Amino acid sequence: MIVVGAGPVGLTLAWRLALAGLEPVVLEREAEITRQLRASTFHPPTLDMLAPDGISQILHAHGRVTSQWQIRLHETGERAVFDLSVLKGDTDHPWRLQCHQHVLATALAGRLAAMGLAPRFGAEVVAVGQDADSAWAELADGSRVRGDWLVGCDGARSVTRAAIGARWEGSAYPEITVLATTRFDFAQAFEGLSGVNYIWKEGGTFSLLHLPDVWRCSFIARPEQDLDEAVRDEALAAHLEEILPGIAVPIEERRPYRVHQRLASRWRAGRLFIAGDAAHLNSPKGGMGLNGGIHDAFALAGLLRRAADGEECLDRYQAMRRPVVAEDIIAQADANRARMAITDHAARRAELARLQAIAADPVRAREFLLRSSMIAGLRRAQAA
Repeated sequence: MIVVGAGPVGLTLAWRLALAGLEPVVLEREAEITRQLRASTFHPPTLDMLAPDGISQILHAHGRVTSQWQIRLHETGERAVFDLSVLKGDTDHPWRLQCHQHVLATALAGRLAAMGLAPRFGAEVVAVGQDADSAWAELADGSRVRGDWLVGCDGARSVTRAAIGARWEGSAYPEITVLATTRFDFAQAFEGLSGVNYIWKEGGTFSLLHLPDVWRCSFIARPEQDLDEAVRDEALAAHLEEILPGIAVPIEERRPYRVHQRLASRWRAGRLFIAGDAAHLNSPKGGMGLNGGIHDAFALAGLLRRAADGEECLDRYQAMRRPVVAEDIIAQADANRARMAITDHAARRAELARLQAIAADPVRAREFLLRSSMIAGLRRAQAA
């Protein structure tokens, strides 16, 4: 069993396969687990999935529990606050957890190493393929690794996706998003912040997420700025001056990126599969990308375990996951982005009033949060 990619999705898949006795080989191009500024939100069902072997406990030890999140008008501080405690009958973890994704990857790599299945770092896969009896990965050094199946968790530029002949459907949004971290405490500057905050400001939007050690700030770059210009000190200072006039906010990390909404037309060809960012990309609004990839990994690992026992079940993978990604992750992330892209003041107030009414009604709030927390989609996937 070959897993291409040692990000959170590939390592989750490999860990689940190892627990099932399938002895995966994990191949990763980079020399070590990346600590770059990436995803940080773990939703309730993901924490449920990761709990039995103690992984959720590790995340909680390094993360910050967010029991409420909000959508807010910056000028007035008016907000709709969603309390995840209404999900206490639906999950063992009725909260979001804000934790750097490298914590998950490091914990999983450690679990694999303890089982004698440490990922092979510095192993760049340049091609993948299959024959009647096996799948293979060709490395940059010319060697080949063979296994019964191969899963590409190899990101947006996936070699595996190309090998299975999948179309990369969708498009990129025109704007550049900038992610930055700071140790400045926004909770001391803005009254009533939650751990996760999506905020309308004059002419635009920004978000603030509170991790144990830093706040993460997300802004939309000016239309005239390119990727390099968007993260220069003066560009970030201009964003922060708009929301905190006269206060110097020290920036630590920064990362610009373009947001894509894309879905692979197929997720399997014979012995080859794709998962995570190799299969789907979406707006980060709502924090669904990392979680969706982990859910892919759990679904596929379970099916591969059954297939190893002789069951004809692997066609279920795409049927279980692709519709949920299309309808619950990509569509919902797109709706979240569209909501925060509203600029008309009257339309913002109408949307805020609608959200406040939902948040104030426990029945409607639970229904809303079952979907936004990815529980509803997982339930449909499991029934597929």
